Amino acid sequence: MNLTGREIVLGVTGGIAAYKSAALVSRLRHLGANVHVIMTRNATEFVSALTFQTLSANPVVTDTFQAPEYWNVEHVALAKLAEVFVIAPATANIIAKMACGIADDMLSTTVLATKAPVLLAPAMNTGMWTAAATQENIRKLKDRGILTIGPGSGMLACGDSGDGRMSEPEDIVKAVDGILNPRKDLQGLRVLITAGATRERLDPVRFLTNDSSGKMGFALAEAARDRGAEVTVICGNVSVPVPDGVRTIRIESAMDLYEAMMQNCGDQQIIIQAAAVADYRFKEIRKEKMKKQAGETCLTLELVENPDIAKATGERKLSGQILIGFAAETEHLLENAEKKLAKKNLDMIVANDVTREGAGFNVDTNIATLITREGQTEMPLQSKRSLAEAILDKALELYSAED
Repeated sequence: MNLTGREIVLGVTGGIAAYKSAALVSRLRHLGANVHVIMTRNATEFVSALTFQTLSANPVVTDTFQAPEYWNVEHVALAKLAEVFVIAPATANIIAKMACGIADDMLSTTVLATKAPVLLAPAMNTGMWTAAATQENIRKLKDRGILTIGPGSGMLACGDSGDGRMSEPEDIVKAVDGILNPRKDLQGLRVLITAGATRERLDPVRFLTNDSSGKMGFALAEAARDRGAEVTVICGNVSVPVPDGVRTIRIESAMDLYEAMMQNCGDQQIIIQAAAVADYRFKEIRKEKMKKQAGETCLTLELVENPDIAKATGERKLSGQILIGFAAETEHLLENAEKKLAKKNLDMIVANDVTREGAGFNVDTNIATLITREGQTEMPLQSKRSLAEAILDKALELYSAED
């Protein structure tokens, strides 16, 4: 990444995640960017303006009516100067103001006046993030072209656990770099990605499933979209929103996924199967809710094997296609993954031990090994978006070698 000489305006609002914004300024400066910070009055209760002034080597604006450093209308000057306008953390309050066009302080006034791309990094309590008003405001802003990153999930400052964590500074920096130095190396390629968990119905209210959230698959979809690919996502049960700008096919069961894959895999150049698919389904699906039988302390249910979708896709592999699978294991990681690589006719498999802290299902990070027929590449703990970029880099390398 190289941001030398690029002009970035950073808005900091009043949330505990404001401390992360100091690290964000430091990273941007390290890459050569010129950073101008606007703080709301509440933000200064969490981190001092002097901190950001020191890190950015620029004056920090905290008051609409403070004397400007230069003779200009400062909110207009910064709005025009910005090549990208980042707000991190973006509280529910600033999101609501932007959605309604309110301009009652320096930050909201400046962002309303800018013509630069705007990137929001939301950070708030889970209840505030999931509130209907916040979600409606986010939808409005996205419809106007405002970009967002996150929020992630995990333990929050209030003690709750869930969505609402501000994205990490390194991921925000990558997003800024993607805006200012867009990579379009997947332009013209069709990429098919599966994501989330399948559900195998027992009756109208019960099903067999797993802990997959869809985060890894959606990170891949977002990264491929941003790099110019025409992206199709086939997704089962997920706990995060489907990325904007991708074709989406919703499925529930492994059989649904099998049918969708067989219908759509033929015209795709890169196929990445990140969905967590149930190996078995119930032999009988009850039409009515199954009732507990008095006196019975043991229940036996019969399962039948689902088709191996990755293997079926591999058997239909076309010349030049790149097939990538995932191996979520709890033991003998590399040995099991290499067997799947060969058995399913894959070009690469992403192996991860889901028992490791920070890896696996329903978290924002991952640890993986990328395995091809030529060798292995260890990927340390990182965000799923960062891992997605590395997977796509390798996929493009394999695709180019096929030409």
